Amino acid sequence: MAIRQILRRSLSSERRCAEVPKGHCAVYVGENEKRRFVIPVSYLNNPSFQELLYQAEEEFGFHHPMGGLTIPCSQDLFTGLICGLSRT
Repeated sequence: MAIRQILRRSLSSERRCAEVPKGHCAVYVGENEKRRFVIPVSYLNNPSFQELLYQAEEEFGFHHPMGGLTIPCSQDLFTGLICGLSRT
């Protein structure tokens, strides 16, 4: 009985981690090791972000190995971009 409760708790916490709030989307960023970021969809209209999306299209087409939108840039570059966007 206790094992079932532990499994239920771990599965429910995994689901919460995988959920994305309304108005946001998850992207995977990195050149080698990918990290998941949850960003506001409003960022997708920014010209700098559009350039990253174009690079992703060139590299992956419509097949993204992580199962979600994968952006092929360094995590440092990406965090710099989203930090700048969060200030505007």
